[in-house]
Amino acid sequence: MSKVIKIGTRDSELALWQAKTVQNALEKTGHKTELVPVKSTGDLNLDQPLYEMGITGIFTKTLDVAMIKGEIDIAVHSMKDVPTALPKGIVEGAVMKRASSKDILIHKGVEFLESQEGTIATGSLRRKSQWLHKYPKHKVVDLRGNVNTRMQKLNDNNWDGAIFAAAGLERIEIKPENFIDLNWMIPAPAQGAMLVVAMEKDNYCREALAILNHEDSKLCVHIEREFLKVLEGGCTAPIGALAKRVNDHIHFHGALFSLDGKQKIEVERALPINQVQNMGRECALEVLENGGKELMAQIKSFLNN
Repeated sequence: MSKVIKIGTRDSELALWQAKTVQNALEKTGHKTELVPVKSTGDLNLDQPLYEMGITGIFTKTLDVAMIKGEIDIAVHSMKDVPTALPKGIVEGAVMKRASSKDILIHKGVEFLESQEGTIATGSLRRKSQWLHKYPKHKVVDLRGNVNTRMQKLNDNNWDGAIFAAAGLERIEIKPENFIDLNWMIPAPAQGAMLVVAMEKDNYCREALAILNHEDSKLCVHIEREFLKVLEGGCTAPIGALAKRVNDHIHFHGALFSLDGKQKIEVERALPINQVQNMGRECALEVLENGGKELMAQIKSFLNN
C-alpha cells in the first residue's frame, strides 16, 4: 500500500519549517507527502494570556480534530506545546532529534540587569517566574504571537528585552546578535524537540514515522514530560525540566516555581541509562513532598479563578 501522507501543521513560519523538515525526511525514505496548514485557536487569540485560555492543548487541538476527521494523516508539533496525555486514538509517531533546549534573552542593552529596574516580555509563566526569582524588582509583561510577531513587538515597545526559545529563532534564521544565553533558566519540558503524531490505527503512517525517531531525544523528553505529568502541570505552569544524556548516564534537573518567583523547589539527579524508567516520576514526587503539593494547589487556584 502507498498513499500521500497529509502533514498537518500550524501556519506560522516556524511551524511550517518544522513540518517541511518532517516532509523532507519522509520523502527521503520514499514516501509521498502533502502539507496541510491550519490556524490554531492559540494563534488566533493574541490578546489573552495563555493561562486564561484553558491552555492544555490550545496549539494542538485544531490539528487533533483535523486528524480524527481524516483531513490530515499526521501532525507536527513543538513538543513542549503538546499535553502529556494525547487524545484517544492519537499516538506518538516520532520524536525528531532535539535542537537547543535553551532560553535566550533578546535585549536592547544589558545594563538593566545590574539595575533594580527593568521590563522583560514573555508569555510564559515558567519564564516569568524564573526571571522574577533572579530579578525580583523587575517587571514582566505579557508577550504573545508567533516568533516573528513577538520580535516585532519587542522592537515596537519600550521593553529592555524579551525571552525566546533559542531553537525557534535558529530554525528560521532570525536569531539576532543582541542576545545572551540564559543558562540558569530551566527550559520547558521537551523544549527544542519536535513531535509527530498519527492515528493509532494508521499502521502505514506509524511505520513511516518510526524510521525518523531519535532514541536519545525521545528518552530525555519522556523523562521531562513524566515529571510534568506527575506534578499535574499544564503547559503554562511554572515548571522547568531538562534531562541530558552524558555518556551512559542521564542527568536531570527540574523545578517548580511560585507564580511570583519567590519560591523554588528543585531536584537534581543522575542515573545510569538502564535505571531511568521512573526517573521523571520519582523526581516529581520528591518535589511534591518538599512543598510542591501545596504550591501546585496555590497555582491551580490562581489559574482557575
